[in-house]
Amino acid sequence: MSRRKAREFAFKVIFQVDQVQADPRRAFEYLAAEQELSEEESGFSWQLIEGCLENMPIIDEKLASYSKDWALNRMLSVDRNIMRMASFEILFTEPEQSIIAIDEAIEIAKKYGDKNSAGFVNAILDRVLSEK
Repeated sequence: MSRRKAREFAFKVIFQVDQVQADPRRAFEYLAAEQELSEEESGFSWQLIEGCLENMPIIDEKLASYSKDWALNRMLSVDRNIMRMASFEILFTEPEQSIIAIDEAIEIAKKYGDKNSAGFVNAILDRVLSEK
């Protein structure tokens, strides 16, 4: 199973929910029709989506407190949603997943964000982890 593939998939759904208030399940099913995921990838991806969305107020409060120079609504949507997803893993899943979640978030930021995204995402997520 490719957890990166599952994380990228989850990011795309969370991004759509953030941008156009898409229904998470419908966005998930729509993307699943275009991209093959194993049952394990699909389950992990949905766990990230559901966990992130259910805990978004807590996650957003943490992110806002660590990014004093950037209000959440002023951040690139790509960066904001990558950090939301990774923060869910850091704050609400097994501790040994935290470093992996950060590394994967940086790689996703390199792929979907701008030239500054990876560094920004890394800096904020390191703070989330260190304060956990």
